[in-house]
This record gives sequence, structure tokens and C-alpha cells, in this order.
Amino acid sequence: MRTDEQDATAPELPWPFTGRTNELELVRGALTAGRPGIAVTGPAGHGKTRLITEAARGSDHARVTGTPEARDLPLAAFAHLLPDTVSLPRAVRTLSGVRVLVVDDAQLLDETSAALVHQLAVHGRTRLIVTATDDGPAPAAVSRLWTGELLPRLALEPLPREDTAQLLAGAGLEPLTVRRLHQACRGDLRLLRDLVAALAGSGRLSPVPGTGERAWRGPLPVTPAVRERLAPALERSGPGERDTLERLAFAEPLPVPLDELEPDVLERLEAHGLIHVGDQGGVTLAHPLHGAALRATAGRLRTRRLARAADAYGPALAAEQRTLLRRMAQLDVRPLPTPVGEWLVAEGLPLPAGYAGIRARFARLRGELREAAAWAREGLRETPSDTGCHAELRLSEGRSGDGGDPDDVHAVYAAVRLGAPERAVGRLPAGSVLARHADALARGDGAALDRAAEALAERGFLLYAAEARAQAVRAHRDPRAARRSRARALALARRCAGARTPALAGLVLGDLTARQQQVVTLAAAGLSNREIAERLTLSVRTVGNHLYSAYTRLGTGDRGALPALMDAPERATA
Repeated sequence: MRTDEQDATAPELPWPFTGRTNELELVRGALTAGRPGIAVTGPAGHGKTRLITEAARGSDHARVTGTPEARDLPLAAFAHLLPDTVSLPRAVRTLSGVRVLVVDDAQLLDETSAALVHQLAVHGRTRLIVTATDDGPAPAAVSRLWTGELLPRLALEPLPREDTAQLLAGAGLEPLTVRRLHQACRGDLRLLRDLVAALAGSGRLSPVPGTGERAWRGPLPVTPAVRERLAPALERSGPGERDTLERLAFAEPLPVPLDELEPDVLERLEAHGLIHVGDQGGVTLAHPLHGAALRATAGRLRTRRLARAADAYGPALAAEQRTLLRRMAQLDVRPLPTPVGEWLVAEGLPLPAGYAGIRARFARLRGELREAAAWAREGLRETPSDTGCHAELRLSEGRSGDGGDPDDVHAVYAAVRLGAPERAVGRLPAGSVLARHADALARGDGAALDRAAEALAERGFLLYAAEARAQAVRAHRDPRAARRSRARALALARRCAGARTPALAGLVLGDLTARQQQVVTLAAAGLSNREIAERLTLSVRTVGNHLYSAYTRLGTGDRGALPALMDAPERATA
């Protein structure tokens, strides 16, 4: 049974489907014969509907959707598939002829509809693709689909930051704004779309000179969607609760000592998940949007009374700077919280150039080159002549210039990344991950290069790890090992959006036929299979076959990873 008209009422899809490659394959795999289907769960707004819509696209399926308005009307969600009056057993028999049934928002089904879905799963003749939120009540018959092991469960995680950045690529937003939006929305793509639209429509996005990008600095736009999401905090009416939440909001990003707040009020707020008590006894708001919304809705007099002076953040910012320096000296650039620096940028307050340059270097060493450039620009906004920020901006943009790399160890290590490990012999810290990479490359040992890449990634050097994997591809004699290294290099390079380095050049195209190279190049440029077919005068099926063969050789099925490695210019020497 094919119900195209039902799909026509599916939600609009304003952004391209991004990321979720593994999840998409899992759901598509559940559509194959002999499989019972799958249940996809996760918080509201995480993209469950979009995922199953993409997975079911082009397949022979029927679709039903639970809605709040119909949750008390028996079988209302199935009205387009069943006769006007029908018993539950007859409904089961009728729908047993459906090959694939997609059930969206199953937590909103009425009890009879939920029982129908459960019985279809028990009978096993219909493959079920079911979505349900896991942050609210659902009919018992729905939750028993996975707790009773009738269907495998896919718990959808928030979209990673690199995929959020790719999703927002067409919006022309600079990296620190993308980071702020990602952290604020916590994977809620509906809230993300609402905020981006509100920022664009309210004129709160300002151009970043010399980049063609726009930045969001300053207050949060309190849209209806934001108010709905934050109602638990904005509408607190218990004694002292709103006052405590506002005090925490105006203290951000610093915590408030536990002994400065009323214990009974804190206990109530903690029970509702509105605050977080740290290991050191400091109290902060639990959701990153709560503070911004509470500050945005406070009156002038209250703001004047509760707001902290700018110099109150100095000691905490200096502590963040010392931590960044210490971690880089230890060759460890794994992510760490820098709430004060990020908050100052978000609020549009001055950021000391010294801090900005160090934060830029930390991001650059992680392979986050566009973000590194953004941090450097923040420092130059207040101190245009700062040499450290200028040096970091040149390095993150792949431009040479006087001053070179401010980190001597990484300047030496650059020779290893360029494929000349002999120039670094004896000059790197003995036993370090950088020295191990140099030694493996000098010996042409593919397995050792893979191990070095793992160690580099564990310490946060994602771009260096991608390059070590790419070098392993060329060192391996076993084609299967080379394909595994290439797949992992692709995945790592995708997380370093904006990086183009000599070690990564040619990684994608090396093992492909001339026609496969053409197809993959166009796919990386964003063309659909049909557009590629028209461009190359091929059938859509032939394009699909070329892509399948190319992915097999490359050891990956991630179309979204291709743009990160298609261009050969020396984009950066981070």
C-alpha cells in the first residue's frame, strides 16, 4: 500500500538532511524483508520525524501520525487506512497486508491505536517504523514495543556540533555563533530553526568584516517557541523561586555559592531539573537558555540591581587562560569548559586579546580552523594591533607571514605532517604522541600510523589524527586495512570542517576510476544523483552504481564527508 497523499502532509523540510548517516542506515535496514522494524526514540525536536521520512522516502509504505487533538478518539490516527467503524481484530487483519507502516509521534496515539500498533508488532507481518519522545508519558502498548523486545530501539542522540554547522552552512553564520546556537538548543532542531529565523528577521545578526559571515552577539530573542520551551523556568511561582533563578541568571557564567541561597528553594528547583549543583558546591542554571531568557525578560531596575560588574569575570577568565596553556603544554587539547570566554563573546563584551589568541591556538590545534580564526578576530576587535591574534589568524587561514608558529613543538611537527619525518628526528618530546607519529611515518608502518592516529584523536588532535590515518592509507599493503584507515580519515576530516592540508589531498580520489572520480566530485559539490545523471548524460541508476562502487573502495558510505577532502590546496598548516 502506497500513500503518497499521506506523505504530502508531512512537515516541511526547510533544511537538507544532514548527518545521521549511521542512524539512517539502521532505519533503512529495518525496512528490509525479515526485519520487524525499529523504534526511534529521543527528546522532542531531535529530528526523529525527519530521519524516518528520509529513510522511508521512495519505499512502499503507509504512514500515520499521533496528534494531541486526536489522542482521545479511538483509531483517529488510522482513519485514512481503515473503514469508519472497525473492531480492533479487524483493524489488525486489514493492516496486516501493509508491508511497511510508519508511525510518527506514537506517544500521542489513543489507547486503541497504540494497542493496534502493538498487535501488528506481535503478529510480525508488518514492518513498523515507530517514533516516540522519551521525555514524557506514552501509552503502555507503545513503550512495550521496545521494552518487550518486539522492536529494536534506536535512541537518537543530539546532532553533533559539526553536523549542526553543516546544517547551518547556508545561513552564513560565523563559527562562534554556530557554537552558541548548538549549545543553546541542545539538539532541538525545531528550536534551532526558530532561533535562526528570529535572529535573521530581527536584525540581530551583524556582519563580520572581511568574511561575508554574520554574528549573533547580545540578548536572546524570546520567541513564542522559546517561551514554550522555557515555561518551567519563566513561570515559577513558588516562594523565592523566581528570585533565585534570576539571581543565578545574572551571575552567569559564574556559579553562586551554595551557602548564599535558600536550601528549601534549591531543593524544589533541583527536583524540577532547573538547577545544577556542582561538585564544588556552586549552583548554576541547568539549561543554557534559561539565563538568557530570564535576563531578557527582566526590567531595567532589576537588571541594574542584579547585574555583575565586568571586572568580576577577570579572575575566572585568567584561570581559563592558564588551563588552556597548561593543557597545550601537556599536548592535550581535548575539549574543556571555557564558559567565561564564551559568555563574554556571546554578550558582545570586550575579550582580552591575550585570551583570544590562546583560545584561537587551542582551537587550531584541535583542527577547528574556522573557529580558531573567529577567536582571533574577537581579540583583534578590541586590540587591532595584537601580534598573537594576527599570527593565529594567518595560521588558521593557511596564510604565511612573519612570526611563524608561536608553538615551537608544533612548528617542528609540521615536517611530519608534510611527509618529511626525518626533519623532526630528535626534536620532538620523547615518547609523545607527536614523536610516535613521526617514528611510524619514518618506518612506513601503516599499523603504527593507525595507532598514532588513535592516540592523537584521544588527546583532541583531530586534524593531526586525520592526517596520520591518511598517511596510513598509503603505507598499508593490505587493501582492507587501507580502506579502514581511509574511512576513519574521512570521518575525522569531516569533524575538522574547513581543513585542506597536503596529507589529506587526493585521499578521496586516489583509488577511483575516472568516471567514479567525476561522480564523486559532483556528489561532493552537493549535486543530487539526478542532477549528476543530467550533467554526465547517465541514468540515475548508473550514477547510484558508481557511487556505491566508489563508497566500497573508499570504505565509507558517508556522502556528507566528501566535501572535506575533495579540494587539494594547502588550506592550512595548523
